[in-house]
Amino acid sequence: MMARPDTLEREARNNVVKRRKDPLWARLLIVGGALLMVVAGGGILAKNVLFSYATKDVAQEDLLGSSGAKAQGHVSITGPKNILLVGIDARPDQNVTDLVRADSILILHIPATHDAAYLMSIPRDTWVKIPPFDNGKKKTGAQYDKINGAYALGGNGLTGADQRRHSVQLLAETIKSLWNITFDGAAIVDFTGFQQVVNVLDGVDMYVDQRTISVHIGHDKQGNTKVPFKQYTKSDGSQGLTPVPGVTPVVYNVGYQHLAPWQALDYVRQRELLPNSDYDRQRHQQQFIKAIFKKMLSKDVLTNPVQFNKVLSVVGKSMTIDSGGINLADWAYAMRAIGGDDLLTIKTNNGTFNRSSENSSAEALDQNSLDLLQAMRNDQVEAFVRSHPQLVNKTD
Repeated sequence: MMARPDTLEREARNNVVKRRKDPLWARLLIVGGALLMVVAGGGILAKNVLFSYATKDVAQEDLLGSSGAKAQGHVSITGPKNILLVGIDARPDQNVTDLVRADSILILHIPATHDAAYLMSIPRDTWVKIPPFDNGKKKTGAQYDKINGAYALGGNGLTGADQRRHSVQLLAETIKSLWNITFDGAAIVDFTGFQQVVNVLDGVDMYVDQRTISVHIGHDKQGNTKVPFKQYTKSDGSQGLTPVPGVTPVVYNVGYQHLAPWQALDYVRQRELLPNSDYDRQRHQQQFIKAIFKKMLSKDVLTNPVQFNKVLSVVGKSMTIDSGGINLADWAYAMRAIGGDDLLTIKTNNGTFNRSSENSSAEALDQNSLDLLQAMRNDQVEAFVRSHPQLVNKTD
């Protein structure tokens, strides 16, 4: 059962974050998108078998390179951890040589106590200075762009693993140069691939926090699936929509819902008709990640070895992770106290567009968001949340 919408803000205000414990079972933790398994007590499978299951399909690459903590010799499972998560939502027909901009940029902070996790998004349109970079094929000088352009520039001219590695590295270096955050791990999450995860889970339970109209999926009078809007580019460069006559768009109404795989993916892609556009989508994507996390922690999954193995397999194929030089089993054991209710998602820019003074079509981080980044750097996020309860998403 998911927490009620007002629970997180009240808990943050009182500095009481309730933690559900299950002494009989292992816990799953997505760290940088990786699925990790531990045995907290007795279980039906031996510890080494669980670790083997949890890691056998996870694609691991050195995504951070010289920008990560590992390159600085700071490899230790103790202490606070900052993980860079990059969401990619590539088109099925996209050319492998096309520039790929990050669809979502998130930072997962785990305090030194390893008993909670905090998730914030960096708006992809944030106007930043990207440092010079050489990916081995193309050199770029320092330049200003939206932050998702750092991911694109890093992999420019490359494909496959080389593209992923250098894209994440330049994005991490950009964040480090701006806010002095060094990452202990990273992950690339393929949102399209995550539909297969939801398939195996037979859907996902989420609280839909605002009426959301799909611009991608609708139905005609005969029940055929059609695209409900034609999209076009306006003279100012913004996106315009024209309703398609005779096609009724799918609508996600407010309330607790069980979303089928296609509904979940469609829901987290919506932004065009939402009042806060990409901020609303960021929040929905955070909620989606948490909903999947909680479903995988449920006894329905953990007590079913066949489904459990299927879930691990598709998760591994939907993510690429950099464990920062720390063994995945060590990650899992160290984070064993973190459960499904221990992940708080925090609003950036109070959940609204904050126009950049340097580029009117881009954004800037407000002071609270900058303070949150500093709190992540200094492992003071719990205190930040206690002082800013209104920034905790209410619908986790």
